[in-house]
Amino acid sequence: MSATKRLFGTNGVRGVVGETMTPELVLGIGAALGTVRRGRIAVGRDTRTSGEALAHAVKAGLLMVGCDVVDLGVLPTPALQYVVRRHFDGGAVITASHNPPEYNGVKIIDADGTEMGDEDTVRVEDLYFSGGAGAVSWDRVGSEAEAPHMIEEYIRGIVGHFPEQIGAGMTVVVDPGSGPASITTPLILSRMGCRVHTINAQMDGTFPGRLPEPTPEGLQGLSEMVVSLGADFGVAHDGDADRAVFVDEKGRYVEENREFALVADYVCKQSKGVVVTPVSTSRLVEDVAAQNGCTIDYTPVGSIYVARRMLQLIGEGIEVAFGGEGNGGLIYPDHQFCRDGGMTAAMMVAVLAARGGERLSSAADGLPAYHLIKDKIRIPDPAALVAAVDAGFPNDAKERIDGLKIVREDVWALVRASGTEPMVRILVESADAAVAESLHREIRQAIGMP
Repeated sequence: MSATKRLFGTNGVRGVVGETMTPELVLGIGAALGTVRRGRIAVGRDTRTSGEALAHAVKAGLLMVGCDVVDLGVLPTPALQYVVRRHFDGGAVITASHNPPEYNGVKIIDADGTEMGDEDTVRVEDLYFSGGAGAVSWDRVGSEAEAPHMIEEYIRGIVGHFPEQIGAGMTVVVDPGSGPASITTPLILSRMGCRVHTINAQMDGTFPGRLPEPTPEGLQGLSEMVVSLGADFGVAHDGDADRAVFVDEKGRYVEENREFALVADYVCKQSKGVVVTPVSTSRLVEDVAAQNGCTIDYTPVGSIYVARRMLQLIGEGIEVAFGGEGNGGLIYPDHQFCRDGGMTAAMMVAVLAARGGERLSSAADGLPAYHLIKDKIRIPDPAALVAAVDAGFPNDAKERIDGLKIVREDVWALVRASGTEPMVRILVESADAAVAESLHREIRQAIGMP
C-alpha cells in the first residue's frame, strides 16, 4: 500500500473541470470508495455547473460495485455529513469548496460523518490506480433513490441546539455566495427568531455575485447591506458552507481567528476540556481557552486531523470542549465532528445573546490584539523551500507537527506546503506588529526573496 496520498489533498480531490477533474476520474473514485465502504452511500453536491455530471459519475461508480446510492441533491457538505452519521455507511460530496467556478472535486465521507482518514483514503487511491475496484455481476448492481428532504433533519438538528427564539430581536444578513447554504442558513436563523435578509442567495454555479471564497473584498455587498439595514451582523459561507465568516454591525470583516476566539470563549464558559486546532491557529485562541480553564491540543492543518484528534481524545476519556481552524471552519463535538458553517452562523446568535446585547464590533475589539501576516509563494517544489527555511534558522526552537513552525517567546512563524495547490504558505504572528514583520523579513531573506 502507498505510504502517502497521491490524489487527495487536505480536503478531497480537486481540479479544473475537463482538465484534471473528469467524469472518468470521479467514476473511478466512486468505484474505489464503494469497494472500501460497501453498503448504503449518500451522495450530494454543491451548486457548481459541473456538479450534476460529476454526481452522476460518482453514483455510477458506486452502483457498479454493488452499493446502494441515495442522492441527497444540492446541500451543504456538513448537512450531508450530519445525515451520513445517522443513516449511511459513507458518503461522497461533489464540491470544490472555496475554489473558483471552473474547479470541482470530490470529498469522501466515512460512516461517522468525518472525512475519510488518511489510511482508508490511501486504500481508495490504491484501488483507483490499480483498477482493483471491479464491477459486480448484473444481479448484484446497486440501486438508487433520491432523498432531498433529508436536509430538513440537518436544519432541525442545529435549531434544536439552542433555546427557542434565542435570536428574537436580532437582524442578520446572510450571504451564501450562490451556494447550497442558500436553502439552509436563512431558514436556520429564521427559526431561531432572527429577522433575516439575504444577498447572493440564489443557487447559481456561475457565482454571479462573488466568488466562492468569502474574502473581505468579495463581501463588500454584504457589508453595505448590513450597515444600511442596521443589522446586528452579516454571515457569509464558502462554496460548500462548511465555513462561516462574519462582518460586524459596522460592516467590518471579523478576522477568522477572532471569530474562533469569540465562539471558543462562549463554548469554554459552558464546557471545560481541550480545544483542538491546527498549528496555523492564532495564539489568541490559546489565550481565550486558558482564560476559561481549557487547554489547547495542536494538530496538522486540515479539518480532518482536527476532527479525528477530537474523536481520539474522547476515546481516551479526555473531555473535548471545542475544535476548529482559524479560517471560519469550527467543529462542535456535541453536534458533529466536522466543520459546519450553518452551526457557526447559529452559534454567533447565541454568542451575542449571551453577551446581553453587546455589539459584535465591541466583542471582537475587546479580544487581545495580535498581528498576523499571511503570505504565500507559488513554487514548483514547495518542500525545497520549506527545507531552505529550516536550514536558515538553525538556532530557533522548531515544531514539525505540520511543515515547519519556528517558535520564539514573542512570535511564531509557520512555513508549510499547501495541501491543495503548488505553493508554500507562510504565517507569522506576534502581539507586536514590528516583531512579526521582522521575522517575516528574515524568512523571505532566508529563501532569497525580497
